[in-house]
Amino acid sequence: MSGYVLAIDQGTTSTRAIVFDDRFGIRGLGQEEFAQHFPRSGWVEHDPEDIWTSTVQTVRTALADASLSASDIAAIGITNQRETVVIWDRDTGKPIHNAIVWQDRRTADICHQLAGDGAEALITEKTGLVIDPYFSGTKIAWLLDHVEGARAKAEAGKLAFGTIDCFLLWRLTGGKVHATDTTNACRTQLFDISANQWDDELLRLLNVPAAILPEVRDCDADFGICDGALFGANIPIRGMAGDQHAATLGQACFKPGMLKSTYGTGCFAVLNTGPERVPSTNRLLTTIAYRLSGQTAFALEGSIFVAGAAVQWLRDGLKIVDRAERSGPMAGEADDTQDVVMVPAFTGLGAPWWNAEARGAIYGLTRKSGPNEIARAALEATCFQTADLLRAMKADWSGASDTILRVDGGMVASDWTMQRLADLLDAPVDRPVVLETTALGAAWIAGHAAGVWPGQEGFAERWHLERRFEPRMPAVERGRRLTLWERAIRRTLAA
Repeated sequence: MSGYVLAIDQGTTSTRAIVFDDRFGIRGLGQEEFAQHFPRSGWVEHDPEDIWTSTVQTVRTALADASLSASDIAAIGITNQRETVVIWDRDTGKPIHNAIVWQDRRTADICHQLAGDGAEALITEKTGLVIDPYFSGTKIAWLLDHVEGARAKAEAGKLAFGTIDCFLLWRLTGGKVHATDTTNACRTQLFDISANQWDDELLRLLNVPAAILPEVRDCDADFGICDGALFGANIPIRGMAGDQHAATLGQACFKPGMLKSTYGTGCFAVLNTGPERVPSTNRLLTTIAYRLSGQTAFALEGSIFVAGAAVQWLRDGLKIVDRAERSGPMAGEADDTQDVVMVPAFTGLGAPWWNAEARGAIYGLTRKSGPNEIARAALEATCFQTADLLRAMKADWSGASDTILRVDGGMVASDWTMQRLADLLDAPVDRPVVLETTALGAAWIAGHAAGVWPGQEGFAERWHLERRFEPRMPAVERGRRLTLWERAIRRTLAA
């Protein structure tokens, strides 16, 4: 059997498909951006048909780029933006509304009501999550209550819910498979992560009918066959994981205590705690890192809503950079005497603050402040937020005390940002040779499940370091800058 594996990486702002060979090298790639919709302040939507058409096109592009046909592919792995919700008609396959994106804050009032009713303890006990609009459950309820006739159809079993992985799987299999994996299910606020199943009490609490839910399978389960009419041959679908879980696997973070952080639209740090479910007293998330062949590994996760999105804002909103990669050199040219601090709470603040109402702010502006200082503040904000997460992880679990951070995502190409990250964390930061770790993780799950790629040990042996960034900022300066950040956070939360 061929060692070629196709990864579908459906992200927040673009869809990518990558063909990997049996040495984990990229053989072919396709990528397409798609439209973001902002119907109101704090609302973010995607057209599911845009997601579907971009998926089909990028797969075809990747196969052509690799000079391969579908029959050469041993298996498909799917990874996806998490928490984003699609509900569709089972008969027609058509979505009933735009997808509500993970960044969307429209259900803040529902979340306030749940918290006021004292529901957070129950939700955290069963799901490891906090109450926040970020997660899927309240989004599902909102759609059922705001799309005419949707709740009645849902209760009659005529509608299907899915996160993006599930929606793509339905379409790829021609409507034959309605399933998701544990890593996506555990982000819905409807899934008991200890029992590994949908929870009836949570379904009643969030007013979501069980009839719309997909089957939950292990990450390396058999997810059916991709319809041969799409790409020219049937292809087994043998892997599925949410993007941050796939990146954890792609970074070979198989052992407890290993930590990775992905810097894309948002930033998500995941600390493997192994079979131990570690409760957080610092408002981190306790989540399923992955579930392979019936064995669950848990994790502590910190979620930052805006990372690369701040750089996109510099480019598309303020128009002070023409290309995202210019932000690093600009930050390096910033005036060191200017203490400009940005809190990029464009869609609220994630861990450890979890404040849906917070909005972005820039502090410390003077007449000398300019584009370079603002660019530095945008990049530095991601580093500050990561420092908050690492501090919380170390407080929650002793296994995080001496960890080294493995990084991936678009922002890590910036040497300036990675050095500043190491400086503010006071810890080494490792950048791998292969930066496409999210797609690679999905490919590894599928390739191993299909019997053409090695297991965990063999895969980990092939993880290669491109560069380690060691901290070099003086402790006094590190402390001063972290104090500026903490002051800015307090002001933003008090606004």
